[in-house]
Amino acid sequence: MSSPIKLAEELSTVRDWIRYAVSQFEASDIFYGHGADNSYDEAVWLIMSGLHLPMDTLDNFLDAAITTAERKHLAYLIEQRVTKHIPTAYLVREAWLHDYKFYVDERVIVPRSFIAELLLDDSLNAWIEYPEMIEHAADICTGSGCLGILLAHAFPSAAVDVIDISADAIAVSNINIANYGLEEQVTAIQSDMFSALAGKTYDVIISNPPYVDAPSMATLPTEYRNEPQLALGSGDAGLDHTHTILREAANYLSDEGILIVEIGHNRDALLDAYPDVSFVWLDTSGGDQFVFLLTKAQLLAI
Repeated sequence: MSSPIKLAEELSTVRDWIRYAVSQFEASDIFYGHGADNSYDEAVWLIMSGLHLPMDTLDNFLDAAITTAERKHLAYLIEQRVTKHIPTAYLVREAWLHDYKFYVDERVIVPRSFIAELLLDDSLNAWIEYPEMIEHAADICTGSGCLGILLAHAFPSAAVDVIDISADAIAVSNINIANYGLEEQVTAIQSDMFSALAGKTYDVIISNPPYVDAPSMATLPTEYRNEPQLALGSGDAGLDHTHTILREAANYLSDEGILIVEIGHNRDALLDAYPDVSFVWLDTSGGDQFVFLLTKAQLLAI
């Protein structure tokens, strides 16, 4: 890879830098999976965000000249992405869930969740006919607070708690809560799952907990190893956190409350562990094996 000084002399425009970034990514062994799935989309994201330009203005700026300082900065970002496998989200301090942008850094995992799309379309209408009637909602293992913020948008009348064991995650959550001006609606609580929630009751509890099983943890790409490991691994079968949720969630749900949990690729292991539970599997863009729903009545029967 050329030195930042040489690159600053040779590459002039946004178009030049996107082309160069794509070439560097294609020649590398970086792993995609934190917001883009190919070299071009990753390059556009890194270059446009690295220049603080809106993503939807690419065509307007393709031939815009870049200052020497900006070129050196872009060279540094590309070098970090290729040689250290740092996710672009950390390099540019942002991640996206659909049209919602969130602040992220190395203190939290890069948000990625099928629950986001369930909250943003009409997928939950069969269980929540009147969103305005939801008064209390919670996001367990919130990380950056992103799903809790989407809860607040989906249920504008609800007081939302976002919960995480990590003080770092709570700090990042509070940044995102403030960025969306939701301080009066969303509260970040440091808690080991339900341990600090005594006396609280929710109409909706969601969770995208750690769910990577032990064999998968041992073979994760470097990009994922640059994330907090506390937020990824969950025991031999990837279900330790899910077991806790299933055991305790009913104590914190209202009578008509529902629980929604994402479990990654652990559906078979979950069904083996709970053969008598009639999980409702929700349709997502990835299929119907990643997110389940249970009512309080079902949880009490476990």
